[in-house]
Amino acid sequence: MNKPKWLQIAEKELGVHETPGPKATARIIEYGKATSLKPQSDEVPWCAIFVNWCLQQAGIQGTNSAAAASFEDWGRDLGDEPEIGCIVVLPHHVTFYAGAMDEDTIIGLGGNQSDQVKRSNYPVERVISYRWPNDD
Repeated sequence: MNKPKWLQIAEKELGVHETPGPKATARIIEYGKATSLKPQSDEVPWCAIFVNWCLQQAGIQGTNSAAAASFEDWGRDLGDEPEIGCIVVLPHHVTFYAGAMDEDTIIGLGGNQSDQVKRSNYPVERVISYRWPNDD
């Protein structure tokens, strides 16, 4: 299976996590440069920041927004047929599709999942849409 470049980039970031307290993780601040928000703290919601950063590293134009909802109309809609690496838009969250546990549960690889870059399970019923870049 060929994984899109942005998903390969995301996988290399697995384990990056927030720093408790007033200090911030420099890598998360680096992700923020891919959006107009450019946060100075890792205490902000950074799931969309991470998706935008991964896309940017792969040469794909994201939304330039730190808001998860900014991906609701981005790219093209895949309907109910997710592809490995597509962007999964959920209520107040965005992540990359990394597979499925079963017909009711998907695996998302993303940022700000338990304050880190990791794989997490999500119920399919929560999915708003699956998105794919127009450029690819």
